[in-house]
Amino acid sequence: MPMTHYMQLLASNQPWNLILFMAVPVIAAETIAISELYLLYTRAETGTIKTLSRAAGILAGVYFTGVFLYLLVTAVIPLTSGGEWRGPADMIAVGAYLAGVIPLGGIALLDLGWLYGRRDAEARLKLHATFVGLFLIVAHVAMIFGMLDPTLLQGNVPDMGGMQMMQP
Repeated sequence: MPMTHYMQLLASNQPWNLILFMAVPVIAAETIAISELYLLYTRAETGTIKTLSRAAGILAGVYFTGVFLYLLVTAVIPLTSGGEWRGPADMIAVGAYLAGVIPLGGIALLDLGWLYGRRDAEARLKLHATFVGLFLIVAHVAMIFGMLDPTLLQGNVPDMGGMQMMQP
């Protein structure tokens, strides 16, 4: 079965691509998400969990910006200019994955104090939680579409391995 470029990236160069392109960003994002729940519940503005969340947010934003730029130059531009996309699911998977730079970058900017720096803690917390939610959405869209057969959304009937579709 053909696979999307997203899955091909994760499956190639095992285990390094999986670690670099999936594990590092997802572990950082999950650290932010879990600490976010604690901070929303306790409203703590200082402490170990706040420091951990802030460090993970900055790390995730800076790291994923590097991933975004690397994949833009080495994958997206060559695939687009060469007409090598494998279908809509392929483009959605890669596009959603790369869209993660927006919420993760936003989290980093918030945690660095460069975004919403003059707003109160409540406003920053709300925007931070919104960015966490947005990242979880785009990451899951990337994973779901990344696991599809890339030809599935092209309108072609997928190969059923020799099985014939039953007509009603």
